[in-house]
Amino acid sequence: MVRKILVVAFFLSSFAAIAAAPASGPATKVVAHALARLAPDAKPTQVGPAPMPGFYQALVHGKIVYVSTDGKYVMAGQLFDADQSRNLTEANMKVIRRQALATVPASDRVIYAPPHPKYTVTVFTDLDCGYCRVFHQHMAAYNAEGIAVQYLFWPRSGLKAVPSGRDTPSYAKAVSVWCAKDRKKAFTEAKAGESIKSATCPNPVAREYHLGQRIGVDGTPTIIAEDGSVIGGYLNPRQLLQAVRMVRIQQTPAGTDPKAAAQR
Repeated sequence: MVRKILVVAFFLSSFAAIAAAPASGPATKVVAHALARLAPDAKPTQVGPAPMPGFYQALVHGKIVYVSTDGKYVMAGQLFDADQSRNLTEANMKVIRRQALATVPASDRVIYAPPHPKYTVTVFTDLDCGYCRVFHQHMAAYNAEGIAVQYLFWPRSGLKAVPSGRDTPSYAKAVSVWCAKDRKKAFTEAKAGESIKSATCPNPVAREYHLGQRIGVDGTPTIIAEDGSVIGGYLNPRQLLQAVRMVRIQQTPAGTDPKAAAQR
């Protein structure tokens, strides 16, 4: 009995339900039924065949899980192709993150970019997070290195306080920044700890928070490269430049000069 409780607790903490449209089809029914026996609140999305025979894979709260096609076995962890020394789980997560981020238009982001950026990163941020504030202090240096930073909001305290159901301070501040007359100015002032005038308007904050949950964001800052890989929490300008260059090199076909690829 104790063991069963621990297993259920593990799945609930790792794979809580998310605010996304559920997947559908026979495979989803098998996966959903298997997960329900371990954690009734776990709702799978993007169910499909796994890279290994006899299993489905599903995205559950930003993590990929594997469920046998008969629904008997459930595995959570990293799946590797030993022959290719390749992490198949992370390769799939890169695609999922990249596709999810592609649904967020530039008009729903707070963007700081040089005139002709060489690299672009998406950063899930909280206005009060200490490392997020330090990151923003280096914005001129990131831009000078040719890196465009595109912010999405991810209030760490969530959207609603429990049990009151009121907006959390972090969420309310994010909305106020978005709705400010000069959004980028208000954003920088909030990052510096200055008070922001309360405001409301149609905004993308809740959507971005839920999207972050769906692709596994669990803290701020979370920096995601163009290929969908998570390349860090806080990185200083030199570290971030090295990281995005490495991503670019890894995306380059064999036989291409790595130095030339990194500068493209």
